[in-house]
Amino acid sequence: MKSIIVLTAAALLMAVSMVQVNAQENKKPGFNLNNLDKSVSPTVNFYKYAIGGWLKNNPIPDQYSSWGSFQNLYEENITVLKKILEDAAANTKAPKGSAIQKVGTFYRLGMDEAKINKEGYNPIKEDLAKIDAIKNGDDLVKTAAYFHMNLGAPFFGFGSAADAKNSSFTIAQLTQGGTGLPDRDYYLGDDARSKEIREKYQAHIANMFKLIGVDEAAAKKDAATVLSIETKLAQNSRSRVELRDPEKNYNKMNLDQLIKLAPNFNWKLFLKTIGLPNPGGMDVCQPPFFEAFSKLMNDVPVADWKVYLKWNLLSNAASYLSQPFVDERFDFFGKYLNGAKVLTDRWKRVLAAEDGALGELVGQLYVKNNFPPEAKQRALKIVKSLLTAMGERIKGVDWMSDATKKQALKKLAAFNVKIGYPDKWIDYSKLDIKGDSYYNNIVRASHFASLKSLKEIGKKVDRTKWFMTPQTVNAYYEPTMNEIVFPAGILQPPFFNKDADDAINYGAMGAVIGHEITHGFDDQGRQYDLKGNLKDWWTKKDKEKFTEKTLGLIKQYNNFVEIDTFKVNGELTLGENIADLGGLTVAMQAFKKTEQYKKDEKIDGFTPMQRFYLAWAQVWRNNIRPETAKLYLKVDVHSPADARVILPLKNLPDFFKAFDVKPGDPMRNPDKDIVKIW
Repeated sequence: MKSIIVLTAAALLMAVSMVQVNAQENKKPGFNLNNLDKSVSPTVNFYKYAIGGWLKNNPIPDQYSSWGSFQNLYEENITVLKKILEDAAANTKAPKGSAIQKVGTFYRLGMDEAKINKEGYNPIKEDLAKIDAIKNGDDLVKTAAYFHMNLGAPFFGFGSAADAKNSSFTIAQLTQGGTGLPDRDYYLGDDARSKEIREKYQAHIANMFKLIGVDEAAAKKDAATVLSIETKLAQNSRSRVELRDPEKNYNKMNLDQLIKLAPNFNWKLFLKTIGLPNPGGMDVCQPPFFEAFSKLMNDVPVADWKVYLKWNLLSNAASYLSQPFVDERFDFFGKYLNGAKVLTDRWKRVLAAEDGALGELVGQLYVKNNFPPEAKQRALKIVKSLLTAMGERIKGVDWMSDATKKQALKKLAAFNVKIGYPDKWIDYSKLDIKGDSYYNNIVRASHFASLKSLKEIGKKVDRTKWFMTPQTVNAYYEPTMNEIVFPAGILQPPFFNKDADDAINYGAMGAVIGHEITHGFDDQGRQYDLKGNLKDWWTKKDKEKFTEKTLGLIKQYNNFVEIDTFKVNGELTLGENIADLGGLTVAMQAFKKTEQYKKDEKIDGFTPMQRFYLAWAQVWRNNIRPETAKLYLKVDVHSPADARVILPLKNLPDFFKAFDVKPGDPMRNPDKDIVKIW
C-alpha cells in the first residue's frame, strides 16, 4: 500500500546499465546509427528523427502489447531467471525449507500443465463452498476477511503503510477498491468505447461463471449482478487524478470513527478475523468511498454479495487454474483490452507469479551470480554526482525564496540511496511451499505476505525494506522514506556499455537518475519533508509560483494528441512530466562539467550535446498497439514514449542550441510558453 513514485519503461533500464565511462579516445558508439531516420528533421519531430529507423524495423512480437528498450531488457533478464528456476526445480534433493527447495517446488508445480489442467477448478471448490455457506451479514464479513488474508481483496483495499504524517511508524491503511476493470471511468463513461468495454466485461464474467458449471441464463444474470455492484463502487471512487493528492487521501481515524463513518459493515468482526482486533490509528484514505460502501452493505442483498465474492475469487484465481480459465482471462484482458496477439509462454507467466510470491528468495539466488559488488559502487558514484547537480539547480532557481531553498537542500541531503539488493532479506522460513498444487502455493504465499503486512502495523518502519525485488527491471522514489532505489535487474547488459562516451551516459543514465531525484520535488513528492512526513515546508508564495509553473506543463501535455482523438492527461501525468523535465535539466548540469562537453568534439558527426539528447530519445524507443495506447492514456501516470521525448525538449534552450531549433519550429515552444521548474 505504499505510495511509490515509479519510473517505468525503458529509461531506467538503459540508463542505469550504462554505469561506467571509458576515458579512452577510441570509443564505441553509444547508440546504433541505423535507429535514426534522417528523412525527418530534428527541429520538426525529434522522436521520429532519433528512433524512426528503429520504429520501422522492430515490430511488436505477438506476445507483447508494446515493444521497446524496457521489454528487450526484460527478455534478457527473465532468460537468466529461467535458468535459475529450472535448476532449482530439477534439484529434487534440496533440503526441505531451503531457498532452492521452495523456489524449485513452486516453479515445478507451476510448470506442470498436465496436472493443473486435470485439476480444473478443483483447487477453488472449497472456497466456493465457503461462499455458498454464507447466511447473513456477519458470515459475509468473515468470508471477506478470509479472502483478504489469502487471495484477493473484495470490497476495498487493506494493508499496512508508513503513517504519512509520522513516517517512522507503520499503520493500517484502507483504500477504495472492489472493481475489476482497470479504471473507474470505464464504469461511468458514456462514450462508445467505455460502453463496449462494459459489454465485453460482462460477457467475460458470464463466461467465467459458465466454466464452474453455472448455466448460461444464470451466468448472464450473475454477470449483471457483479457489474451492477462494481459500478456502484466505481461511482463513489475518486478519479486517478484525485488519488494523486496526498493531503486529500490522508484521513487518519480510530476504530470508533471508522464505525461511525461506515456503520453497516462489521469492522470489529473483520479486524478480529484477520487477526488485528486493536488496529490503533488507521489511514482511511477515501472516506466518501467507505460511506457509500456502508450504504451498499444495507442495500445489496446477501445473495448478490455472494455472487460478487465468487467473481472476486474467480478473477483472482483464473491465472493459476486450468487452461480454459487462463484463456478466458487472456481473451478479455490480454487480447481485447491490450491488443496482444497470443498468450505469453507458460514459463514466463509462472516466473512472474514466482517473482511476486517469493521475490526476495529468487533475488538471493539471482544476485549471487549476476550482480558483482563493483557494479553497486559504480552506480552509487553516478547517483551522487546527480544529487550534487540537483543541489546546484535548487540553489540557482529564481522563483524560490531562500527559506524554502534551505529546506529543499536539507531534504536533498537526507536522500537515502539503495542500489542492487537489500541489506536485510525477507525471512521466508515460515512460508511452506508444498508439492500439492500450484494454486495452493499461490494462496500460501499470499497469506504469508498478508501476515507479514499485519505484523508491521503499530511498529517502527523498517527502513531497510525494499518495494521491488532485486531482479526487477525498474527503479523508484519512495516519498515516506525519502529514498531512490535502483534494483540489480537494471544494472546489467545489454544496456551497460563501458565504452560509451559521457554524452551517452549522462543523456540516458544521468537524465533517468535525475528523474528519480526530481520526484522528491514534483507536485506530490514536494509535499513530504526530509524525514518523509507529509508536511508543508514551503512558503505560501513559493507554492503559488510552483503551481503556476506546473499549470503551463499541464497545458502542454493536455494538447498532445497521442492516437486518433485521444490526448495525454496532463494532470494525471504531471509528476512524471515534472521529473522528465527536471531529470534532463539536472543531467545536463552535470554533463557540462565533463571534458567531453568542454572539448565539444564530434563523434559520428554529432556534437556532445546532440549525442546527449539522442541518448535520451533512444531510451524511449517504443512501438505500442493502439488498444494498449488508449488504455495507458486512461490509467498510466506516465506519458507515452513519444511525448516523454518531444515535450520536455520543447522547453530546453540547450536542446535548441544543440540542434539549431529556431523560433517557430515545431520542436520549440514560444518563449512565453516555455516551462522551467528545476
